[in-house]
Order: sequence, then structure tokens, then C-alpha cells
Amino acid sequence: MGEGCTRVTKYFLFIFNLIFFLFGAVIMGFGLWLLLDNQSFIAVLQDSSLALKAASYILIGVGAFSMLMGFVGCLGAIYEIRCLLGLYFTCLLLILLAQVAAGALIFFQKDVLNKEMSKIVTKVLDNYGGKNSTTEQAWDFIQRTMECCGWTGHADWNGNMVIVNSSQLLFPCSCQNGSLATGNSSDSGFCEAQTPEWPVYDTGCSANVEGWLVTNVGVVLGICLGVAVIELLGMILSICLCKNVRTEYYTKVSKY
Repeated sequence: MGEGCTRVTKYFLFIFNLIFFLFGAVIMGFGLWLLLDNQSFIAVLQDSSLALKAASYILIGVGAFSMLMGFVGCLGAIYEIRCLLGLYFTCLLLILLAQVAAGALIFFQKDVLNKEMSKIVTKVLDNYGGKNSTTEQAWDFIQRTMECCGWTGHADWNGNMVIVNSSQLLFPCSCQNGSLATGNSSDSGFCEAQTPEWPVYDTGCSANVEGWLVTNVGVVLGICLGVAVIELLGMILSICLCKNVRTEYYTKVSKY
């Protein structure tokens, strides 16, 4: 009966470690997306915030480490190696504590993060030069697809140095409202207005962008919660298997 329970625990632990390995791959993929994506609001933040780049590298590192731990757990479960099972349990405990600490930090500092995001976007708008950099392309994409202009409204562009110093009535082309504009228009850079009233969208992008961020944060938190549950189950199964491994099996493995 005891041997049957050990066998069942072993294969359950193997399955959970396989899932844990896959979740690690998802986290690493999300970190790579944050780092490489050029067509989202993340690209706007990347060039202005070292913290986001650091977060991307942290996610990649956590994902890679999770995949490694999944592999170690699978190996320890199949071959019933106590030292690997103990190492696996310890690392899972440390990862779980780190996740709880990071989640608490983000939750209690969310107001600070929102203010920092607003400052970053304002800086992007003020320094927009129409040179088609990665940041500018991302912001043009956001305004064009979300049909918005500026952060809270088109008045946010009044601090842009190109518009301020130009003798022409310039406005960002990606803000242009097709129902109000006349003639041909570009998807990026600056366009010339025929009247002081810009033919642009009146609404700002903050509500849409914040909704996008909230949606993606929910996905990330859901993934992290799923990983945490798998970690707890893996810890429980690893301890149970480690206690139930017969001494002669462990002695046999240690000879190699």
C-alpha cells in the first residue's frame, strides 16, 4: 500500500513539475514580449523607464529559473533522489516568498506607479520630434488605433517643442480625426492644420491605455496565482515523496 502511494505521488509530482515548467516558459515569454514589442504602450514606457526594462529582465530570469526548477523536480520525482527533492522544495519556498513580497510592493506602490507613468507619457509628448523612433512609432500606433489624442486630451501636445517653435499650425498626424480632416494625411509625424482648431480627436488616451494595462495586469496576476498554486502543490508532493522514498532506493542511487 505504501509503495503504491509513493508511486502515485511520484507521478503526480512529475505532472505538476511539467506544468510548472510550462508556466515558467509563459512567464519568460511575457518578459520577452515586454522587452521586444514595438507596437504597444509598453514600447512608449521602455525608452523612458529603466524600471520597466529591469522588470522585463526579472520576468525572463524568473521564467528561466522556473523552467530549471521544473526540470529538477521532474528528475527528482522520477528517480526518487532525495537531495534533488529537498533542493526543489527549498527553491520553491524561496520563489513563493519572493512572489508574495513583489506583489505586496506593487499593490502598495500603485499610486506612485500611476504618477510615474503620467510623467513618462508627458515627457514622450514634449520630446516627440517626428523622427519615427521606436517610442514615437508606438505612440502614433496608440493614438491611431485608439482614436485618441494626448494623455488627457490634445492640449497635452501644447508643450511639444516642434509645435511651439514652428511658424506653421502643426499637429500630430496620428491624432487626426478622419471625419474632420481634409486632403491627404500621414500616419506619423506632424501635419499642417488649415485653421487654429486642430482636426483631431478630443478624447485623451489615458482611459484606454489604463484599461489596456488593467487587462494585462489581470492576465499577469492570474498567471502568477496559477504558478503559486502549482508551487504549493509541488512543495507538498515533494515533501511527501521525500519522506516516503525507501532507504534502499536512496542508497542505490547515491552509488552512481
